[in-house]
Amino acid sequence: MKTFCILSAFALVGTCATPKYTARIQSLKDNIKLEDSTLVLKYANTITSEELSTQLYKFASKDFEGRRVGEKGQKKAAQFLKSYYINEAIESPLGTQNYYQTIPKHFFSKGIKASENVLAYIKGSQYPDDIIIISAHLDHLGINDDGKINYGADDDGSGTVALMEMAQAFNTAKKEGNGPKRSILFLHLTAEEIGKRGSEYYVKNPIFPLENTIANLNIDMIGRVDKIHENNKNYLYLIGSDRLSKELHYLSEKVNNAYFNIDLDYRFNAENDKNNYYSRSDHYNFASNGIPVIFYFNGEHSDYHNPTDTPDKINYSLLEKRTKLIFATAWQLANQKNRLVVDTKSQFLN
Repeated sequence: MKTFCILSAFALVGTCATPKYTARIQSLKDNIKLEDSTLVLKYANTITSEELSTQLYKFASKDFEGRRVGEKGQKKAAQFLKSYYINEAIESPLGTQNYYQTIPKHFFSKGIKASENVLAYIKGSQYPDDIIIISAHLDHLGINDDGKINYGADDDGSGTVALMEMAQAFNTAKKEGNGPKRSILFLHLTAEEIGKRGSEYYVKNPIFPLENTIANLNIDMIGRVDKIHENNKNYLYLIGSDRLSKELHYLSEKVNNAYFNIDLDYRFNAENDKNNYYSRSDHYNFASNGIPVIFYFNGEHSDYHNPTDTPDKINYSLLEKRTKLIFATAWQLANQKNRLVVDTKSQFLN
């Protein structure tokens, strides 16, 4: 019985020695007040499957040659993103028209050439020093030994175009006097496919102090459906949401329940998950520095890391809905009264 009590104390809901903790969790949930419901939906609805499709057919085209880190196609992809943000009049945090955080060749190994993260930024109106990072990796696998292009439409073209559309939506809100209260960094990371090196470089050379970064929402593959969900396509895997901040986890759920009702699947968030997804994408470098994260993921499919991962196979209505969820979650983080709190500093959990 003693062992059962100890184990249950670590569960969110239990029957032994947990009533006080359960009450604290409920207080935490009750303290999350959704912000600007009408405005959230207004600007979320500027994100459309048509625009996502248009951008993804460009980004996952043969012109970018599979976007292998440091190579010509990846450079074209970075330029594509830079041009998009310039045309949208979305600023860079680096000033002027410098949208690149350059990563030198010596940071990499095995002959990988210099590369760059691409950054765009919307400054917060009330708490500009608080930074929310929304990220996705721009690189992919390039051209294989048989001369076939790995298009990477889902991995991670889907996340890339989601970032672009969210940046446009937040910028539209700003133009209409409804910009975010906290700052948002749209971070397109390079070198994820060779070991999360772009995000590693960022956390070692942050544009904004890591202690000011309140959360990272990382997107890596959100345009497809895996075999598990062939009969229930209205889903999305969330990984890491409760690891460092229960507030982030319940905030995410509250946003989803209010607006979208996507089936949020946490099976890969288990600490003993054999796939180790929690440590396999760029969010992990932020989490390793104590920054709360959510990793959004649709699961692997038969085209994963194959030349057949093409834009015609993307479910664009699903991509739209999932992107809107992430946008609304970022909106809540950016605009709620209190700064997101990590568990060790939570008045409700300690």
